[in-house]
Amino acid sequence: MGALYASRFSPKAWFMKYVLGAIAGIWMADGVSLLVAPRLVISQVRDVLALSPAMLRWEGIAICLGILLLIGAQGLPYQPLWTITGTAMILKGMFLAAGPDRWRHPLLDWCLGRKDVDYRFWGLGLCALAFLLLHALGWLRAN
Repeated sequence: MGALYASRFSPKAWFMKYVLGAIAGIWMADGVSLLVAPRLVISQVRDVLALSPAMLRWEGIAICLGILLLIGAQGLPYQPLWTITGTAMILKGMFLAAGPDRWRHPLLDWCLGRKDVDYRFWGLGLCALAFLLLHALGWLRAN
């Protein structure tokens, strides 16, 4: 019991729990914004990318968060979902940060040219991921 207690309540475990909670918060904020005002969000993304295409270098953060999701979600409920999501975050980040321009630009143009309803479905998916991660962390359970 002592070893289980120590591993479960160690500073490392608490840190990882809050990092995963922050990832869920990011997903929730992005998802709600896409549900409520998809046209405004996407126009802002277009403007930022037009002014500074180097913003795609920030995808390194997505890579790091994907790695943290893969590591931190070990043993959580919905394990296959976190493995797939973390891997997708890493691959997307690597592609957008270092992929060839001749592939990246048409893909970004396609992604940014969708209809509002498509973005709302993405927003719904992000909100669902956030709720599932918070549930897996034990933050949405009834007492």
